[in-house]
Amino acid sequence: MQKTTNDMTQGNSMKLIFQFFLPILIGNLFQQLYSFVDSMVVGKGIGDVALAAVGNTSSVHFLILGFAMGLTGGLGICISHSFGANDIEKLRKEIAMSVYICLAIGIVITVGSLFWMRRLFVFLQTPEDMMTDTLVYFGTILAGSTVTIFNNFAMTLLRSVGNSKVPLASMIVSSVVNIVLDLLFVFPFGMGVFGAALATVLAQVVSALYCLVYIRRAAELLPRKTDWRADGVLLGALVGKGLPVAVMNSITAVGGMVLQVFVNQMGTAYVAAYAACMKVCGLFEQPGITLGLALLTFTGQNYGAGKYDRIKQGVRAGVVLSVLVNLPFAALEIFCPKLLASLMLNDATVISYTCIFLPVTGVALFALGWLFVFRNACQGMGKTVLPMVSGIVEVAMRVMVVLLLAPRLAFRGVAFAEISAWVGAGVMLMITYFFYQRRLSGKTPDVRG
Repeated sequence: MQKTTNDMTQGNSMKLIFQFFLPILIGNLFQQLYSFVDSMVVGKGIGDVALAAVGNTSSVHFLILGFAMGLTGGLGICISHSFGANDIEKLRKEIAMSVYICLAIGIVITVGSLFWMRRLFVFLQTPEDMMTDTLVYFGTILAGSTVTIFNNFAMTLLRSVGNSKVPLASMIVSSVVNIVLDLLFVFPFGMGVFGAALATVLAQVVSALYCLVYIRRAAELLPRKTDWRADGVLLGALVGKGLPVAVMNSITAVGGMVLQVFVNQMGTAYVAAYAACMKVCGLFEQPGITLGLALLTFTGQNYGAGKYDRIKQGVRAGVVLSVLVNLPFAALEIFCPKLLASLMLNDATVISYTCIFLPVTGVALFALGWLFVFRNACQGMGKTVLPMVSGIVEVAMRVMVVLLLAPRLAFRGVAFAEISAWVGAGVMLMITYFFYQRRLSGKTPDVRG
């Protein structure tokens, strides 16, 4: 039977991080691959307007579900601390209370979406020719939000205790399911964007069930009957740790929504190009995101164990690995934007717009990678407030730069606004990390935010 947990408080830091990082990267790339294939199926099978409609939901998707994902990520920080400290009693209780939190968030998102969804897309100045597809696609995704949240928590739980292989397998399986259902629902069944969204939701169900099978095999991860009794103090502590991460995600999404408004004003062709660019960026930022997740677990466990010197070693390893893993993806964005865009788009003019955007983001991909390294290192130490503030920095940079450059540089100005957020927040997080590291010297563990 596969070992469900993995202690990262001893052994070679670089080796541990890389061994943990690699399965997550492969899994995330598979997950982004099915998102990429989803765009290919929608763009080639339904049309550029449908692709624009799906892409138009991206920033709102991150605003809503990004909040929930951030909250589960914060719960994982607490779990990794308890696992690193070998406090199994507290670990089980935290898992039980986390299930309650995930259920509550899922219900609120599902019910709330019935009242505000159309108003929000009208506010974003969504072009009328893609409003119906936008609402159908996003409404279907939100209807399955509870499943998505529990799937994310299950993978977060496993990663928090050092297991990145089971989440990898679950994402590969769900990716295959998603791609097969995508092709089936869109082409022979002719279900349009509803079929594409339904395929995504059903794939999340498969992934969640796969993770649950392995969680049930680990006795230390199974809450006992007494652990399910509501504990207001612990619930408050978990929410208090997860809320800043959740708010940070939503604040960051607001910046993306601001850029979406500017792009929507340029017309459907630019919206389609922007949607394709965001799919490429979403795929190519996965090495940075994945490395951040590896650092989050590594830092969290070693912080819980009081091994602060290992945190320094881990972050140094993360900075080096970030450069190495981002290099090929940056090169593709800079030198092959037309090839990447043509996989999703049909119109030559729309494809030409992506060649304006992608080389700009490719040049700054290294800055984004370092942002993830330092943000997750801070969060792994339980310091979630200033990383939340970095989300505000991202929004401020996006808004200021797009207001300044979009009137002059049009679509290229939007690209510069995007990378300015990465650089601004990255510099702040680097300073924040070194500040926290100095405070740790000679101190006992402190898990306050």
